[in-house]
Amino acid sequence: MADPYFFGYGSLVNLATHDFPNPRPARLKGWRRAWRHTDLRPVAFLTAIPDAESEIEGMIAHVPRNDWNALDEREWAYDRVSATQSITHPLTHEVEIAVYAVPNHRHSEPSEMHPLLLSYIDVVVQGYLRAFGPEGADRFFATTDGWDAPILNDRHEPRYQRHQKLTDLESNFVDTRLQSVSAKLIQST
Repeated sequence: MADPYFFGYGSLVNLATHDFPNPRPARLKGWRRAWRHTDLRPVAFLTAIPDAESEIEGMIAHVPRNDWNALDEREWAYDRVSATQSITHPLTHEVEIAVYAVPNHRHSEPSEMHPLLLSYIDVVVQGYLRAFGPEGADRFFATTDGWDAPILNDRHEPRYQRHQKLTDLESNFVDTRLQSVSAKLIQST
């Protein structure tokens, strides 16, 4: 029986946000990331969308005892999709890997009513910086759609439940890259 793993491409790349065992860098072919909103959540978040021309980096990690409940609860607005054949990873034993994605018919573009959270972006980019270095974090920006969405600047009062403290270098990296994609920050009220 193959070991169950998941592929994380957003906050799950930041190992400070979970304790799933045996995390390893991996690549998912045929998908890219997009900022989207769904009526299931008040703010926008990342989802993976099919794109035959794209490949994204992320982390795989083991799902202990084949117990998907904790991960399904964390990713409750997503569907779990089998992606074993699309993932390149360093493991040498047989694994089955799933990716979480919101079905196309259940998501829409972010808006000022449903913005991205800067505290969430901070967590994701911190994870990419620590796992893949500045070049990998730049690839995260390049393989993610929706940077024209409004971003709520909640860094000083984070609304994202798994927010992390960034170093000054990490904060500056995020801010510089958001400027380079002409991101629109709106102030928290």
